[in-house]
Amino acid sequence: MTVEELLVLGKQHLHSDQAKLLLATLLGKNPLELLSYLSEDVEEEIVLKYQKALEALSKGKPIQYALGTVNFYGLEFQVNENVLIPRFETEELVEHTISYIKQYFKEPISLIDLGTGSGVIGLTIKKKCPSVSVTLLDISEKALEVARKNSENLELDVTFQKGDMLEEVTQKYDVIISNPPYIMEEEEIEQIVKDNEPSLALYGGKDGLDSYRKILSRVKNCTKEKYLLAFEIGATQAEELTTLVEKMFPEDKIEVKKDLQGRNRMLFVFHHLV
Repeated sequence: MTVEELLVLGKQHLHSDQAKLLLATLLGKNPLELLSYLSEDVEEEIVLKYQKALEALSKGKPIQYALGTVNFYGLEFQVNENVLIPRFETEELVEHTISYIKQYFKEPISLIDLGTGSGVIGLTIKKKCPSVSVTLLDISEKALEVARKNSENLELDVTFQKGDMLEEVTQKYDVIISNPPYIMEEEEIEQIVKDNEPSLALYGGKDGLDSYRKILSRVKNCTKEKYLLAFEIGATQAEELTTLVEKMFPEDKIEVKKDLQGRNRMLFVFHHLV
């Protein structure tokens, strides 16, 4: 089939802009470029992927799951229904954490990514900071399978561990980072997210802070003398979580960072680093 024939097919299922974006992504081109390739034949493998993705999208699946891949921090990761779809805010968490690692740590260090999902956080940091020893932890074996595949595709040597946050962790780390489940039980979220993404990775109890409590209760058993905690948080949770950290670690410095939309979406804890 040609590019033009595939676009015509796509418009029978989706808005023309969506169909164009989908095909352009599969072909590795800018959507605006497709008009220059209308008569070109498309490989059968791409045709089948396009048809499969069209069917998934028409049934209300997110485009990332339909494609099976997502770009995160300039790297390509596989995703499916067993892991969350990475958001822009998480890229910002990674960017700040990389900056702090370079600022405060001189020697090769160890880092654990809790609730790793597809592995985007820990694997991106490993890619950008090769000397960091990275462990990816998740309670879901299916999520760890996705993270393993991504580590193989990116040719990154990391450690995998199955567990519930820090409950079964015995090694000590310089950096603990996590984008844990933080949505409140009764909180309204987009229907497409609610219907497709794993609830285990979304909901954090009545107030959304259960996972943070789990992590913080074990921090002292799993960290070195100097350490950094890096969390993605819900937009309304900064004050309550800051209060919780202050009570548990009164001597530590806490820093809340805003995302590009001006919302409080990241919280960092510095122990003997500043």
